Amino acid sequence: MNKSIKAILKYTLVICAFILMNTGTAYAQIDAQFTQYWAVPSYYNPAAIACTDFIDIHAMGRLQWLGIKGAPRSFSGLADMPFKLLGKRFGTGIVIHQESMGLYNTLNAAAQLAFKKKNLLKGELSVGLQLGMLNETFKGSDVILPSGDEFHDGNDEAIPTTDLTGTAFDINLGVFYTHKWFWVGISAMHLTAPTISLSEESSMEKSYEFKADRTFYLMGGSNIPIKNSLIELQPSFLLKKVSQFFTGEITARARYKKFLNGGIAYRWNDAVSVMVGAEYKNFTLGYSYDYPISKIAKASSGSHEVFLGYKVKLNLGEKNKNKHKSIRIM
Repeated sequence: MNKSIKAILKYTLVICAFILMNTGTAYAQIDAQFTQYWAVPSYYNPAAIACTDFIDIHAMGRLQWLGIKGAPRSFSGLADMPFKLLGKRFGTGIVIHQESMGLYNTLNAAAQLAFKKKNLLKGELSVGLQLGMLNETFKGSDVILPSGDEFHDGNDEAIPTTDLTGTAFDINLGVFYTHKWFWVGISAMHLTAPTISLSEESSMEKSYEFKADRTFYLMGGSNIPIKNSLIELQPSFLLKKVSQFFTGEITARARYKKFLNGGIAYRWNDAVSVMVGAEYKNFTLGYSYDYPISKIAKASSGSHEVFLGYKVKLNLGEKNKNKHKSIRIM
């Protein structure tokens, strides 16, 4: 058996044994870890939609841990806009997220709705709800079960060898506050910790369970203009708690002439990042590179991430009191 086949077998068995254990329930986090989280806050908090009088459209792609076979690959598309109903201000949005990791593929599609309360301590308070569907698939037909030794059982029923799929309903809640100088939000994602029953597409006789962990986020940022200059400092942070796991990252960015921006970031015990971006008329573009500082650096050269944004001004019959164009570029 050559080295490449051994590597495939080891990878496949580790993934299967870790995530699917017979008919028990496997727990996993669903959300992607975007370095440019400040560009897509509504991905982590449904209340962070429609914070300005713009239709906002964003796409985010991430290639994680290059050099490792089967490492996560993520893509997200988001859109939101404000509207008025009975004299009240609301926001609506959609989010579609797809991520592949090894033999697993996750698809999350959801709709968002937020109620807006302006002129609260000179800012705007938003309360948001997100309802959607989580779909999980497992490519069991690509599993290779070795046999003929004392360490592996080629007939182990705990590891499926057929393609599995399942869907579950998902609920997310959030609160978000924007001010002329800062923004902050807290959210509870996958509030009901939905369990996805994975079964063969052609048969329901045998199933496995995949449970999405309830996840909590606290995020915030600020615009700090430097007096007598064309530069704004834009610090931000993101804290995440999922099950017993806690992590956080802090970002320091600078923006020049509301056109070019760049910065650095640190994710706790995981990576250091550099990022650059530009804004031109209605378009925004950003790129970030993560260099791993954990032991995974022995196998990976790092992670790459790109986002693209486009916005269109809406006329809601009132002057937009937010001085910045969009919190997405804070």
